[in-house]
Amino acid sequence: MEFTHEQISEIISEITNGESGLQGLVKQGLESLMVSERRLYNTDHQDVSNGYRDRRVCHGGKIFELRVPRSRNSNFYPMLLGVLKDQEEEAQKLVSSLYCSGLTTEQVGKIYEQFYGKHYSKSQVSRLLTTAREDVSLWLNRGLEHRYPILYIDATYVLTRRDNAVSNEAYYTVLGVREDRTREVLTVVNFPTESATNWKEVFEDIKARGVDTIDLLVCDGLCGIENTLAATFPSADLQLCTVHLKRNLINKVKPRDKKQIAEEIKRICAPDQWDVNPEKVFENFKEFIQRWQKSYPPLKRYQHERYRFYFTYFKYEREIRGMIYTTNWIERLNRDYKRVINMRGAMPNPQAVILLMGTVAQNADIYKYPIYNFLESKLFY
Repeated sequence: MEFTHEQISEIISEITNGESGLQGLVKQGLESLMVSERRLYNTDHQDVSNGYRDRRVCHGGKIFELRVPRSRNSNFYPMLLGVLKDQEEEAQKLVSSLYCSGLTTEQVGKIYEQFYGKHYSKSQVSRLLTTAREDVSLWLNRGLEHRYPILYIDATYVLTRRDNAVSNEAYYTVLGVREDRTREVLTVVNFPTESATNWKEVFEDIKARGVDTIDLLVCDGLCGIENTLAATFPSADLQLCTVHLKRNLINKVKPRDKKQIAEEIKRICAPDQWDVNPEKVFENFKEFIQRWQKSYPPLKRYQHERYRFYFTYFKYEREIRGMIYTTNWIERLNRDYKRVINMRGAMPNPQAVILLMGTVAQNADIYKYPIYNFLESKLFY
């Protein structure tokens, strides 16, 4: 049966003026193309038609409920669906890229409208981020190498909504240095309240993912970290961050004494000293505390045996001490986190923070290059 130009125009007019408008015309065009494709497939493969199945696809910012033709042998898959699927995936990648670059869901929705001709609400953008969440989750749970000569742990603080309240919560990055001297983020975790149990779970998790040896852990004075480390990786050394130690000491004295305190603790902690070991430097530190605790009694607690872990770096070569006595090696990553997070107000939930931080960490290209300062260090042999 053939139609005249007038009849075709009338059919098109009825479709476009109907409830679904132009979208209905596009839907019919897509379904017609798939039927034609099935006809060619059946001829080439000696197959026969076998009805239709329903499939929802996104195209041009619109959702289409399509009747997808089937063949009896179930081997027919329209090429057109593959094209539409690729477009949908590209749209999801765009949403993910914009959101993880620091834009809010509302801003992403407006840009999406410019590209695809349809405005997306905050909730719709959030749904489009599902693929990104799955990718980050898979990456944060991937298999790891069996040995990391050095592990760094540091926190960045993010305003996070939880239980109808907003608080400044800690999100910890665990950064490992591989045997080939390159670095990678092992995981990103959030603890509303810190305890030794938290770190036991983290260490057990990375062991389950393949890690059996850590030679040196560098971190802040985390709750119960020394006992947890000894229980899970008993051969590992522990180095607590001296930058945090210096800062805490200086904050406990009066302004008139800050400069002298800073100079003395700087000399004690100087990484380029010769003929020293952790025990000797810790003794020097305790003598320093004894002198100053007369004026500042609260400093007495710094003589506790736990503070010896601030001087473990003197066990290693002078050339690398400045790279292992602080967690500042994660500072670059923390700045990148803040760059994408600070463009927003309080984050809606911890999962949103993990998505952003995981994406930033996953794409940290700088960590792909080896650190040649570690080339001759005994830590890597």
